[in-house]
Amino acid sequence: MTQAAPITRPLAPLDYALYATSVLVWGLSWIAMHYQVGVVAPEVSVVWRFVIAAPMMFLVAALRGERLWFPLADHRYFVGLGAAIFSTNFALFYYAAQHVASGLLSIVFSLASIGNVVLGAVVFGIRVERRVVIGGALGAAGVAAMFYPELGGLQLDAAALIGLGLSMAGTVSFCIGNMLSFAAQRKKLPIFASTGWSMCYGASFMTLFALLRGQTFTLEWSATYIGGLLYLSLIGSVIAFGVYFTLIGRIGAARTGYATVMYPVVALVVSTVAEGYRWTLPSVLGLACVLIGNVLVLRGPR
Repeated sequence: MTQAAPITRPLAPLDYALYATSVLVWGLSWIAMHYQVGVVAPEVSVVWRFVIAAPMMFLVAALRGERLWFPLADHRYFVGLGAAIFSTNFALFYYAAQHVASGLLSIVFSLASIGNVVLGAVVFGIRVERRVVIGGALGAAGVAAMFYPELGGLQLDAAALIGLGLSMAGTVSFCIGNMLSFAAQRKKLPIFASTGWSMCYGASFMTLFALLRGQTFTLEWSATYIGGLLYLSLIGSVIAFGVYFTLIGRIGAARTGYATVMYPVVALVVSTVAEGYRWTLPSVLGLACVLIGNVLVLRGPR
């Protein structure tokens, strides 16, 4: 693995391909996650997801010729990444969804595009690019406009504030994981093997959490649940996280983070076809803001 690429360089065709793959796969993941809610406890579904994904990630790493064993000091990155993204992030958003609408969760998660900029400047001293911040703000505002009909009757009561706090904490956790991935790649730790170990730690943390909550480790043997689980494990985890973390190493966490703004766009496009979602003037204007922000973030320096 090469040293992390300069963040301000123009994107190469491979970067655009990786970015598009990440947006498409995780945009569709919101649909698959919908079919995970029901019989099986959310934290147990997360455990199953990474129990399946981790061995596959190690298999990909082996096929790529990556080393699979690391000194104990390197495992601090894997433990941190497992705690930040592969357990805490998921748990917080699952429980936030019990208190607030998915639209608000999408808006909060889209703020990761700005959170990555701030943390990158604080942790690594990366120069804050004004166009990236403006693009991130436009994107978050655009997502808010697209989900405005869903949020029209939102009341900030105690339950909503709890959900908002949990989702914000989940977003911060996701951003911290982005920083850990960037730091690991600076040390030239291979992406797929590192992610495989991180998934193992994340699954272990979630298992302990589920046991403490007294959850039963069951499976729902329906086509929708199993199909969604396989998609989230193989496509939404092995491919998506491999692509996303690779992109962080190539173009930096700030620009990669804007993908979190694009996920709801894909979800709404799918909803338009499958569920008859109707676009309103605010949602169209919101989409325009998201696309303009996307251009600002991804375009190279003058």
